[in-house]
Order: sequence, then structure tokens, then C-alpha cells
Amino acid sequence: MTLMTIVVGLLSAFFLFASSIKIFGWQKMIFETQLAMFVKYGLNRQIMALTGFVELFGAIAIWFQGSWIGTLGALALLGTSVGAIGCHLIWDTWKEGVPAMITGTLAAIVAWSGRAALLGFLGLV
Repeated sequence: MTLMTIVVGLLSAFFLFASSIKIFGWQKMIFETQLAMFVKYGLNRQIMALTGFVELFGAIAIWFQGSWIGTLGALALLGTSVGAIGCHLIWDTWKEGVPAMITGTLAAIVAWSGRAALLGFLGLV
């Protein structure tokens, strides 16, 4: 098993869990905590659900490594992680942003590894 497969597996598992809570609210304590953070950041429940769908897309798409879809999924996860980092740095402290910093770094590694497939699809290589 390669290191990239482990990274993809970890990212996918984390974001499948996180997105399912944002979309369905099935884990009450985590859902209410996350919703309170979104409201604190000036965002609403609909934006939280949209974020969950972006995370769900990314968590599934990153399994298609070697394809532009896998790279696009990694970029979706990177985007949500960067957004979370920004919100935590503006309204919280950097410590609350550490999980997003980790997921963002891992998503950037996956996106970078698949850049040739995406650039090829766009006709830029």
C-alpha cells in the first residue's frame, strides 16, 4: 500500500464523516457545535449543508487518482480546508484551525500529485 493511498483513505474517511454530519445532522453534539460556529462566522444552515456537499464530493472523488476527477476532489477538500482555516483565524484562535491545517496540507499533497491529469484534461499540457 502506498503512502498516497493511506493519505487518500484518511482524507476520505474524515470528510465522509464530517460531510454526513453537516448534511444530515445525525450526530447531535457535533452538529450543534458546527452550526454554532457557522452562525458565529455569519453563515447559515444552508451554507453549512453546501459545505457538506462539497466535502462529500471531494471525499468520493479523491478515490479516482490518476484522473482529473481525483484532482478536482482534492481541490474541493483543499478549498473547504482553506475556508475553515480563514474562519478560525478571523473569529477563533489558530489552535481551532489545526485540524483544517492538517487536512488542507494532505489535500494539497493529493492535488499536487494529480496535477498532470487535470492539466491534461484542460489541454494545458
